[in-house]
This record gives sequence, C-alpha cells and structure tokens, in this order.
Amino acid sequence: MSSALNPAIAIRLEKAAADNGFDIALPRVGPWLGYASTQAPLKIWLTHFAQETLFLVAFSQAHVGTALEGLGTPVVSPLPKGAVAGRSVPDLPSLHRLVRRAFQLSRSLPDELLHVFTARVASLPRATEAERWVVQRVGQDVFRAGLLEFWDGRCAVTGLAVKELLRASHIKPWADCETDAERLDVFNGLLLAPHLDAAFDRGFITVNDEGSVMVASTLSAEARSLLGLHLPLRVANLKEGHRRYLAWHRAHVYPRV
Repeated sequence: MSSALNPAIAIRLEKAAADNGFDIALPRVGPWLGYASTQAPLKIWLTHFAQETLFLVAFSQAHVGTALEGLGTPVVSPLPKGAVAGRSVPDLPSLHRLVRRAFQLSRSLPDELLHVFTARVASLPRATEAERWVVQRVGQDVFRAGLLEFWDGRCAVTGLAVKELLRASHIKPWADCETDAERLDVFNGLLLAPHLDAAFDRGFITVNDEGSVMVASTLSAEARSLLGLHLPLRVANLKEGHRRYLAWHRAHVYPRV
C-alpha cells in the first residue's frame, strides 16, 4: 500500500473521525491517519485504498473488531502498529457508520461500564441503606448509558428509537447479581420499550438462545394481542455474552406462574 494519501481524502477521513467521537489526532503511520478519543478508550486508524475504492479502519481493541460483525469486511493485514483488527467499507456513509459503531462499542465493552462505575463511586460511602441506594443509582445510570450505546439507542426488539421511552432492563436483576462486574456487564441487559421491559421483568416473556421472544402461557390471547406479543418477535444483535444471563432469566424468572 502506498504511503501517499490524497489530501482531499485525508480531510474526509479526519471528518469521519471527528464527527464520530475521535477528537485527538495521533502521529501518522505511513498511509494511516490515527485518532484517539477523550470519551472512549479505543484508538483507530483510517486510510483509503484507491485501487479498490475501499476505506479501511483499524482498531486498537480486538473485542471491538469482533463485535463489529456485519459491518464491513474484515481486514487482516497490513495494519498499522498498535492495531489488532480492521474492517473495510466501500463508501463514506459506511465509513461514518463503522467509526460511530466502534466508538459506541468501545464505551460499553468488555468491562468499560464497570471501570466508569468504580471511578464514580470510589469516594462514596456505603455504610447505610441510603448510601448504598445512592451507589446503586449511580450504577443504574452508568448501565443505562452503556445499553444506549450498545443497542444504538433502539429497543432491542422493536427498534423504537425514542430514548426517553426506552428502559435499561437487567436480565439478571441488580439485587441477584453476585458482583458489580455482573451488575455492570453490558451483556446483562436489554434495551426495551416500556411494555416489553415490564413483561420481561415480571416473567411474562423471555428470550431463547437464538434471540426469539418467548411468551408465557399464563398471558391471555387478548393480552398478547394488545401488547403485540401475538406476532413473532426477536432480539437483534444478540451476542454470546447475553446467553448465560438469559439462561438464568429463563430458569428463575420465566415462566410466570
């Protein structure tokens, strides 16, 4: 790959980085423009392969590269020093989507929410019930912010994109988790529309390992119809990390009796 990069293309790459959360320029590595973020731990490198009209993005975190499945085409080499995964896309709109998604995932995976929570509550006391409630409230706020990032601000089932209406639903409830790592694990949550959150929390619905929504037999046909649960529903973007929590939910919360 040539070290030359068209100046006009370089400006577009810089804009793709800046518009999607990467606001710190890093030293250039050959044809790769590097960027970091004041809001996420991920570093990225961008370049353009003119011969095949491809935009390439390299990432400093392997888990982000893995989670980007379905966006672009994997790139194994050549990658700049510091990068462990890469993807290619054919056009600028796709480049912006890829960079934005990488930014979102870096802010929630693999244990970024736990790091944020630990930092925020480090100086908070936990001696009384009221103090423990404050710590829990901080954790729930961090968890919700992480789910909004992971699910791209949309209900995991319906696609509803009104953030004010969406609920951060723990699969294994906060009180039942044994550690803060479980409580703040982004895979221990689904971002749901209010009626689905209530039904999931009370055990009227659950999700199988394939992502299909299961409805308890105790919910009447009329109620199913009114709630839109008479139609086949499924969770989009279900990952392996969700499955152990969903198994717990099926065993301990669903079916409602």
